[in-house]
Formats: sequence, C-alpha cells, structure tokens
Amino acid sequence: MAFEAVGESGHVVRIDAAESVGGTNSGPRPMELVLHGLGGCTSIDIVSILNKMREPMETLHVDIEAERAEDHPKRFTKIHLHYRLTGDGLDEKKVHRAIELSMHKYCSASASLNAELTYSFEINGEKILNQNA
Repeated sequence: MAFEAVGESGHVVRIDAAESVGGTNSGPRPMELVLHGLGGCTSIDIVSILNKMREPMETLHVDIEAERAEDHPKRFTKIHLHYRLTGDGLDEKKVHRAIELSMHKYCSASASLNAELTYSFEINGEKILNQNA
C-alpha cells in the first residue's frame, strides 16, 4: 500500500500504512508527516528568528505528542511541542518570543491545524515554560 509523494521541491517521500491496515510499514504514515511538517515548520522559524536576534543557539530538538479523535476522520485534537535548545547564554525571553512568533505569526503549518496547540521548552536541560500556544 506504499505510495511515493513528490513535492514541489522534487524530493520524494515514501508514505505507507501500518501492517494492521494493509500497509507494509515501509515509510511514515500520513498523520506522522503532518506532525513532522509542524515540527519542521516551527523549528525552521525558531532557528531563523534566534539567528536574527543573534542568540547563541547550538542545537534545537522538538518532541511532539498528539491526541487524535476516536471517530473518523480521527483528526488531531491536541498537539504538544516540547523544544529542547542548547547554547551558552541563550536568553529565555528571546527563546520564548521566537516560539511565540513562530506559533502565532509565521508557521503556516500551525495556522492550518484545527487542534489545541501547546508547547514547552527547555534550555540546556532546564525546563523553562509549559503553556498553551
């Protein structure tokens, strides 16, 4: 049941379903790609914004947890993004501002989703914030 999707950029992504529904599990599932897109969109924004702020960010990782409706179309109802940043001297207020700008102004993926979005972040292993988007 696998499919190959070719985007505007020309990159190919193999998409599949779980074996339990007839797939071969040879690629990410469509709803996983939605979350990957959201995480990628906000991460790109955050890195760009922090670079413009001249913040000394070294790494950014995002962990995403989501809940889906039980009934079809089984859309996402809640999505939580947890950002883990490293960098000596990162300003937590600027990191918070970068996340806010991404979530509310720049990220077209977050603007396209009809789910409750929340986020939290930590800098150098210290949890700073947990809040609704």
